[in-house]
Amino acid sequence: MQFTIHTDTSNKTGLLIIPVLGANPEAILKEKLSGYEVSKSLFSGKKDTSYQLEINGRLILVIGLGEKTDVASIEKSFRRVLSKNKELVETAVSIDFTDDFSSELIESALVGFQLGAYNIGFFKQKKESQKDFSNLEINVISSSKGLEKTLDRAAKIAAAKIEGFKLVDLPPNVVTPEYLANWAEKQGVEHGFEVTIFDEEKAKSEGLDAFLAVARGSAKAPKFIIMEYRHPKAKSHLGLVGKGVTFDTGGLNIKTQGMVYMKSDMGGAAAVLAATQLIAALKLPINLTAIVPAVENSVDKDAYLPSEVIGSHAGLSIEVIDTDAEGRLILADGLSYLVKNYQVDQLIDLATLTGSSVGTFGYECGALFSNSDAISDSLREAGMQSGEKVWPLPMWESYRSEMDSEIADIKNYHGKPIAGAITATKFLEAFIHEHPSWAHLDIAGVAFGDSEFAKTKSGTAFGVQLLLKFIENQL
Repeated sequence: MQFTIHTDTSNKTGLLIIPVLGANPEAILKEKLSGYEVSKSLFSGKKDTSYQLEINGRLILVIGLGEKTDVASIEKSFRRVLSKNKELVETAVSIDFTDDFSSELIESALVGFQLGAYNIGFFKQKKESQKDFSNLEINVISSSKGLEKTLDRAAKIAAAKIEGFKLVDLPPNVVTPEYLANWAEKQGVEHGFEVTIFDEEKAKSEGLDAFLAVARGSAKAPKFIIMEYRHPKAKSHLGLVGKGVTFDTGGLNIKTQGMVYMKSDMGGAAAVLAATQLIAALKLPINLTAIVPAVENSVDKDAYLPSEVIGSHAGLSIEVIDTDAEGRLILADGLSYLVKNYQVDQLIDLATLTGSSVGTFGYECGALFSNSDAISDSLREAGMQSGEKVWPLPMWESYRSEMDSEIADIKNYHGKPIAGAITATKFLEAFIHEHPSWAHLDIAGVAFGDSEFAKTKSGTAFGVQLLLKFIENQL
């Protein structure tokens, strides 16, 4: 898509979109439509409403945003345009923003508009009537200052989120550990960050034994992906780890339901990969080291066994109680390797880790755990601002004993139907080498789910804008 900037509606090409924000939609429309009035009974300006009309042969779409709005709502409202009104759009559209729209709200609107072109029909036969919006011209009408920067940011944010969608939505015979490694290398070349990939042999020499144990049952080779973005004006170093289980059968503790959705078990990896792309594309003045341990948790004669004792990068022995508690094993090695080899100021991991977090928060927000009030408060605030909400749960030391093993240093699952997200976090905490500023985000309920934009569950790219807002709030 291509953006152009205008200060008025003199460009009469294509669909005209008028977003209406505030309590007086009649006055806004009268001004924007050169005196033409729209009855309040037809359009009230309420949130999630729209109205189509034609004036002098030009199609006009009016979008109601309500009196109080937020960036997430605006993004969703504008995503509906291309997602649900494709027939109105040909080669160009114009979006006429009132002065009430800040740069942030314009950015969200334009991000959402671009996301509307995304659909998950990757393998459907293409129909001649199917529209391609890749060359669509978007005429942005606004007097907002710094509009060129806003348009550039919107394009880069939308591109990163679409990559986050695709990584989760593509099937597991496409998105393998090797695919994620190749994706990272391609993005590194394009956006200027270093990428190192450990194969099985290198991972073994580095002591990533927990990571390798999970991979043993799959014919698809594991990849330990390290991405390093550096900026000459950076004042802080952020470390990210994303759970990259490209498909999760549960291993020998095989899943008995819902396995069809387990291509989404790399939602944490998708967030970290897409966020790394975005941070580098925006050239944010930070240093970033991001790790994605990528494996498939499958079943064959070499699969790791319940009751096995395995090693780990941190040197702790782990009793395997449940092979379906595999995400925490690869995260353990990812966290340990990152802390031991890079001096990061803050450490965050994202993972579709437990059904327990879904039981607590449903599909509304992610579970937030941290050993630092400062990073916890910052992430919670960034979540509210970005619409990708996270909320804290306790990780008191009394829960640590739940992970005690009689045969090993620690076990990977406490075996009880209670406090699952908390005890999983206490397991991870054992592998951060007492890093003082760590946060764990359990995003099992928000990385993949139902939405109005697909008929089946699909990826959300949850975490990308949360991390962007978290970083920019500290700059």
